[in-house]
Amino acid sequence: MAPLVQAHAAPVGGFWRESLRAVCARLEAPVSGLSGSAAAHRLDRYGPNLLRSRPEPALARRLLSRFRNPLVVLLVAASALAAVTGDVTSCVVITTIVLLSVVLDSVQEHRADRAAEQLRRSVAVRVTALRDGGRVELPVADLVPGDVVLLCAGDLVPADARVLAARDCFVNQALLTGEPYPVEKHAVEEGEPDVELAGASGAVFMGTSVVSGTASVLVCRTGAGTALGEIGAALAAKPPPTAFEIGTRNFGLLILRLAMLMVLFVILVNTVRHRPWLESFLFAVALAVGLTPELLPMIVSVTLSRGALRMATKRVIVKRLAAIHDLGSMNVLCTDKTGTLTEARIRLERHLDPAGRSSQRTLELAYVNSVFESGLKSPLDEAILRHGEIDVRGWEKRDEVPFDFERRRVSVLAAHGRVRLLVVKGALEDILQLSTRYEGDGPHDLRALDAAARQELLGRFEGLGREGYRVLGVAWKPMPPAARRASRTDEVDLVFTGFACFEDPPKASAAVALRALAASGVSVKILTGDNEIVTQHLCAELGLPVAGVLTGAELQRLGDQALGAKVGGTTLFCRVTPPQKNRIILALKRRGHVVGYLGDGINDAPSLHSADVGISVDSGVDVAKEVADLILLERDLGVLHDGVVEGRRTFGNIMKYIMMATSSNFGNMFSMAAASLVLPFLPMLPTQVLLNNLLYDVSEIPIPMDRVDDVYIRRPHRWDMTFIRNFMLAVGPVSSVFDFLTFYVMLHVFRAGEALFHTGWFIESLATQVLVIFVIRTRGSPFRSRSSRLLATTSLAVVATAVLLPFTPLGVGLGFVAPPAAFFLILAAMVVVYLAGVELVKRWFYRRVPVAAA
Repeated sequence: MAPLVQAHAAPVGGFWRESLRAVCARLEAPVSGLSGSAAAHRLDRYGPNLLRSRPEPALARRLLSRFRNPLVVLLVAASALAAVTGDVTSCVVITTIVLLSVVLDSVQEHRADRAAEQLRRSVAVRVTALRDGGRVELPVADLVPGDVVLLCAGDLVPADARVLAARDCFVNQALLTGEPYPVEKHAVEEGEPDVELAGASGAVFMGTSVVSGTASVLVCRTGAGTALGEIGAALAAKPPPTAFEIGTRNFGLLILRLAMLMVLFVILVNTVRHRPWLESFLFAVALAVGLTPELLPMIVSVTLSRGALRMATKRVIVKRLAAIHDLGSMNVLCTDKTGTLTEARIRLERHLDPAGRSSQRTLELAYVNSVFESGLKSPLDEAILRHGEIDVRGWEKRDEVPFDFERRRVSVLAAHGRVRLLVVKGALEDILQLSTRYEGDGPHDLRALDAAARQELLGRFEGLGREGYRVLGVAWKPMPPAARRASRTDEVDLVFTGFACFEDPPKASAAVALRALAASGVSVKILTGDNEIVTQHLCAELGLPVAGVLTGAELQRLGDQALGAKVGGTTLFCRVTPPQKNRIILALKRRGHVVGYLGDGINDAPSLHSADVGISVDSGVDVAKEVADLILLERDLGVLHDGVVEGRRTFGNIMKYIMMATSSNFGNMFSMAAASLVLPFLPMLPTQVLLNNLLYDVSEIPIPMDRVDDVYIRRPHRWDMTFIRNFMLAVGPVSSVFDFLTFYVMLHVFRAGEALFHTGWFIESLATQVLVIFVIRTRGSPFRSRSSRLLATTSLAVVATAVLLPFTPLGVGLGFVAPPAAFFLILAAMVVVYLAGVELVKRWFYRRVPVAAA
C-alpha cells in the first residue's frame, strides 16, 4: 500500500506539481470522500489537524510541574535538611504542607482548564466534508489526508489541499505570500510542475481564507506538515502575553523580590544573634512562602474559568480566558449596525428608476446580479431574492467580478440570447461615479449623466436615506456578444438603471442595551460602510446621542495624529473600509482606551485582531470566529452587556485576592521579620509559619465564588500596579501595628514564654489575616455588602481551627500550648479594633484615590 502523506512531518516538494490523478492514487482517496472507518484509522495514525498538537497535561504531570517553582524546591530541600538533622516533626509538617498546597493548586487548575476547554470546543471552527458518500460537519482537528472538503466564501482553508472543482473561487493568501489581492483558484488536472507555492492556482493552503465563490478540495497535508506549519518556531512558540498576564506576572515578581529581601534580612539578623542556622534558614524560607502569592495562579485560573462558565449561561463563549479581564476593562465598543442595532431582517421595500418611480427593470437586473453571484450572499442579496421570484430562465451566467470591500460592488456578466450585459450592483456613490448615462423612460431611452442629472440623483439618494432606507445602485453595460470574461477594467461607462431601497428596522432591545452600556461606562461607536444619513436616522430612533460624524473620505485625508485627536469625540464612522476600521481601533488604543470590536464578516478579521477584545457571533464566518476572543451565541448588545458585567465581576474577585496578598499578608510577614530583631527567640517556628500560610490559603479558595458589589461593576477597571502598591502601603502597616501590640500583650501582660508566644501570635495573625477579607472585599460597608455563604463559612472555620488547634494533640506536636481564657477576650477586642482600623484606613484611601483607578 502506498504510504500516505505524513501529516506531522515537513512536506517534501509540492503536491500541486503532481497530476491530480497521481495525488488521488497516492493518498488512496476517492473524490467521493473517505469512509468513516478509514478516516478514523488515519486520524489515529497521523494525529489531529493542529499546528501545535499539545494535549492537556495530565493531573500527575501538572503536579510534577509545580515542583519547578523555586520556593517549592527550597521547601523540599529544607524538609530534607530537617530530616538529616533529626528534626522529624519539621520534616513531616513541611512535606505535608507542600503536598497539600501543590495538590490543591493542581486539582483546582486542572478542573478549571477542563471546563474552559469544553467551552472553547463548543465554538470550534467546523468544516463540511464528504464522508460515507454524504456531507458531514467536522471539527477542523478531525480532518485527515484524503478527506474531500467543501469550501465557500467566509471559510478558513483548514489544510493544504488540491482543488477538485471551483466556481469563481477567490482566496486571500496574504498570510503566506503577502499578496494584497485575492487570487483565483481552479482545478488543474495535470499539475503545475514549474510553479512555486505563491503561484499555485490549483491548490489552497491552511490558514488562508475564501473571499468569494465555492470549491471542493482534496486534503493533502494537515497539521505541522502544512505550509503554515513549516513557518516553524514563530508559530510553535507561545503567543506573547496579554496585558492581564503581564500584570499578574509583574505583581508576582514584586512580591517575590520583597520575599527575597526579607529572607536575606532574617538570615543576616539570626546569624548575627548566633541562633541555630537550620532553624533560622527554615524560618526565613517559611516567611518567603507566607509572603509569596503561591495561590495566585490557581485563584486566577479558577476565577477566570468560573467567569467563563457564568458567561456561557449568558450566551457568551470565552475562547481566551484573559479576555474576560479585557471585556471588563473595555470602555469603548466599536460595532457595525446591521444585526446589532437592527433586526437584520432586511427587506427590499422599493425598487425605483432614476426618476423615483417603481421599476420592474431595476428589480430584474438586481435579481440577476444577486442570483448569479457565487460569493457569500449578503443580507441585501438575500432580501432581493426573497422579494419576488423573477423569471431568469432566459439568462445565463458567463463570468463574475466578485465583491470586495475596496470596490464595494459585484459585477456579473450575463447573457440573454445574443445580448451580453455586465450587471453591476453596489454602493450608490461608486456606481454613479462609474456611470456616464442613465435610463430615462426605459432601457432604450438612455440619457447623458451630466452634472445636473448627477446632482438630482444624489439628492434623491439623500432623501431616501433620511427616510431610513439603505440604498444600492444598479447599473449595466453592454458587452460584445462573444464576451466570456469580465474584469474590473470593464466597470466603466455604465448605464445607471435605478435604486434598490432596503429597510432594516431597529432592534427593540438595542435601545435598552445602549443605555445599559452607557450607564456602565462603555461608549458605543458605530463603524459602518453605510452612509451617514441612514446611520444618523437609526441613532435617532434608538436614542443614541451622536457626538460627531466622520466619513471614510474625510478619514482618508487625516494622518494618524489628526485621527487620534478626533476619534474620541466621534460616534459615527460611516462609509469606511476595513483598513479604515482598523485605523480607528488603533487610534483609540493609542489614546489609552480599552477597545472592543464586534464583527462577524470576512472583512472584520483585522479589526478583531487589533482590538483589545475581539467579539464575534456564532453565525459569523470562520475567519472572524477564529480570530475573535469571545463568541456571542446571540447577536445582541444586551447579551454583550451581560458579558461586560461578568467580566468585571470576575476581575473584581481576582483583585480581592491581590488586595489581601498586598496588605494584611504583607503586614504579618513584615512583623515576623521585624520581631526577629528584638525577640530572644524566633517569633514563630518555621512549621507554624507554614501551617499559618496553608490555613490562610484554604480560607481564600472560595474567593472566585464570592459576590461583587454592584457599584464595582458600574464602570470599567484595569490592572493598575500603582493602585495596588498604594493600597499595600496604606493598609499593610495597620496589620503590623496590631502584630506589635500582640507582642506587647504576650510579653508584658501574660509574661509568655516561647511556646505561649508562638501560640498567641499564631492565633492572632491568622484571625486578623482571614477576617480582614470581609473588610477588604468591598469598597463600601462590610455590613451592607454580604459575602458568599461559602466564603463566610470557610473563613470562620479556619479561624475556629486556629483557636482550637492548641487544645489538640496535633497542636501540642506542633509546639503550641493552651492559652489562658483571658487571652481570648483580649484577642476578640483586638480583632474588632483591628478590623475597625482597617475599615477607617480603607475609607480614607478610597476618598483620596481617583474613581477611575479604584
